[in-house]
Amino acid sequence: MAVSAVSPLTSSGEAMCPHRLVLEHVTSRWGVLVLIQLLDRPHRFSELRRAIGRVSEKMLTQTLQTLERDGLVHRDAKPVIPPRVDYSLTDLGREAAEQVRGLAEWTAKRMSAVQGAREAYDARRGGAGQ
Repeated sequence: MAVSAVSPLTSSGEAMCPHRLVLEHVTSRWGVLVLIQLLDRPHRFSELRRAIGRVSEKMLTQTLQTLERDGLVHRDAKPVIPPRVDYSLTDLGREAAEQVRGLAEWTAKRMSAVQGAREAYDARRGGAGQ
């Protein structure tokens, strides 16, 4: 199978849509946090929600379902009472999470430079930032 030399991010047409959708899922506000949190170990829904913070039950459920559908998250429902569901990363999910974690670490490391750029921009524009 030949691999296209064109980046899926710069190509045009129908073939780009699936790439863009997965990228949106992985880099979404909650997708990033779920993937990074699951890198350490599997989590139950409630502990994942507490660890992430400020995410509604509905949004976390939707995010987990989306990542599961993409093959990044594994949902393990145990037939016990009360029901127990654990979420973990698949091998594919671990790859994605490592990439996202790298970006998150870069962001934390370079935040002072970003803040300085924002302040310089705001000063040039003569007003406060958004």
